[in-house]
Amino acid sequence: QVQLEESGGGLVKAGDSLRLSCVVSGRPSWYYVIAWFRQAPGKEREFVAEVNGNGDKVYYADFVKGRFTIARDNARNTVYLQMNSLKSEDTAVYFCAADRVLGLYRANEYDYWGQGTQVTVSS
Repeated sequence: QVQLEESGGGLVKAGDSLRLSCVVSGRPSWYYVIAWFRQAPGKEREFVAEVNGNGDKVYYADFVKGRFTIARDNARNTVYLQMNSLKSEDTAVYFCAADRVLGLYRANEYDYWGQGTQVTVSS
């Protein structure tokens, strides 16, 4: 069984940056594809980015390309989401999720989830 714990959220202004962390425990982090999703109030949980086990394949949602970067440090069992040029529409709870398969973009396809971290961007 794998456990995921997110951190790094907060309240920032538009244009600022944040780095989210997802610590993987229970099994070696390289064993899993890790994805970031987000969920804004009243909206469905949506895919943001994912990275494969050794970190050499990454995929992004179109709305974050060029602004967000996903990376992993398997020695620290941690996956990061660097978010730059934040916009008010990026306000959401951000979740990390784990699976064994790359290329899953729907939340219901992931079996393991963290509790989420709130990101609020003021305009």
